[in-house]
Amino acid sequence: MPTPFRGQIETPHGPLVFGGRTLVCGILNVTPDSFSDGGRYVEPPAAVAHARRMAADGADLIDVGGESTRPGSDAVPADEQIGRVVPIIEAIRRAGITRPVSIDTRLASVAGAALDAGADLVNDVSALQDDPTLAELVARRSVPIVLMHMLGTPKTMQADPRYGDVVGEIRAFLARRIEAAVAAGIARERIIVDPGIGFGKTAAHNWELLARVAELHALGRPVFIGTSRKRFLSPGDGTDDPAARLMPTAATVAACALAGVQIVRVHDVREMRHVVDACHAIARAGRPCG
Repeated sequence: MPTPFRGQIETPHGPLVFGGRTLVCGILNVTPDSFSDGGRYVEPPAAVAHARRMAADGADLIDVGGESTRPGSDAVPADEQIGRVVPIIEAIRRAGITRPVSIDTRLASVAGAALDAGADLVNDVSALQDDPTLAELVARRSVPIVLMHMLGTPKTMQADPRYGDVVGEIRAFLARRIEAAVAAGIARERIIVDPGIGFGKTAAHNWELLARVAELHALGRPVFIGTSRKRFLSPGDGTDDPAARLMPTAATVAACALAGVQIVRVHDVREMRHVVDACHAIARAGRPCG
C-alpha cells in the first residue's frame, strides 16, 4: 500500500502539517439551501459565532462556501456567491479567528474576492474544469488548491453514475488534474486531492472508495475527504434527518484517519476531533518502539 504524504503546505494563517493526526476541516455553509445546515449561518454574527466555536472545538481549518453543491442543485452566480462569502470571511478575520480558511467555489472571481477578504486556499469541486481562469488565479496568487472528482455537475451527477473500477478511474482522473494544474503554473507542492464522496457516486461507490481510500496515497499529495452527514450514511431505520447521521459519519472519519487521510471535512467538529485524536493514539501505539 502506498505511503501517505508527509510534509506541510504553507498558508498566510499558518501551515497545514501532514504526517501526524488527521486534520479536521470545519464546514461553514453561508447558503440558504445546503442539505444539512442551509440558512443557519448566512448572517455574519451567526457565522462568526459558529467559526469561533469550531476553532475552539479543534478545527484546523474552516471551509466557507456560498454555493450549495448538493445533488440536483443549480449553479449560483458569482456576484451572489461573493455577496454571501466576503462579508463572512471579513467578519471572521475581524473577530481574530486565525485558522486557515478555504473558499469552496468553482469560480475565479469568487475565489479572488474571498482571498482578498482573508481566505487562504481554494476548494474547487470541479478540479479546475468549470472556470479555466481559476487555475491562472491560483497560480498567480500562489495559494493551495483542493482538486475534487465529480461526475458531471451538481445538477446531473446522481443521474446514473457508473464506473468500471471506481477507485482506479478516480485516481487516474485526479492524476490528470494534478498535471493540468501544474501545467497551468500551480506548484505541485500546493495541491490537495479529494475523491468527491457523494459527487456522482452511488452508495456502493462511496463505500468502496472508503474501503480503498489508502490507494489514493499513490498520487503523492494530501488526501481530503468529506463524508459528513451525507445521504448514503442514513440509518437503515428509515430516518432521513442529516443530524441522525452523526455516528455513521464518525465511523467513516475513523476509517479515513486510520488509513492516513490527511484532512476530513465535517459539520460536527468537536465530535470528529475526538475521533481523529483516538485514531492517532491507536496509530502511534501500533508503531514499533526504539
